Amino acid sequence: MSNCIFCEIVRGQAPSWKVYENEWVYAFLDINPVSRYHTLVIPKRHYVNIFDVPDEELREVISVVGKLAKYYKAELKLEGLQVINNNGRPGQQDVFHIHYHLIPRSIGDGQNIRWKTFSRWRADFDQMLKQIDIVD
Repeated sequence: MSNCIFCEIVRGQAPSWKVYENEWVYAFLDINPVSRYHTLVIPKRHYVNIFDVPDEELREVISVVGKLAKYYKAELKLEGLQVINNNGRPGQQDVFHIHYHLIPRSIGDGQNIRWKTFSRWRADFDQMLKQIDIVD
């Protein structure tokens, strides 16, 4: 996609600080980091989000997410790590090329993601499960 910043990065048309690359995946430091070593992992081919990326390529991306997470823990001595993926505007996606954030975390780092929870929805679990009919 010609107007996608991540596609431009993959093509070498926009600057990036490459962490890792293979045939399917490109990983680089986030230009607007929320912590040291904040890394983005993307498929090289353009897909908007998790809803349209083929399973094979998604497996490749997730494999690299895991590989980098384990490497960062071992080599950078991380205390913790968040892996975040947002999909669609309601899911707070802001760059519409699927990507995973690897965000190193430590106690007292000033970052705080808190979700509002709704325990009342537990009463609907049985009905929710009836609506989920996963077929492999």
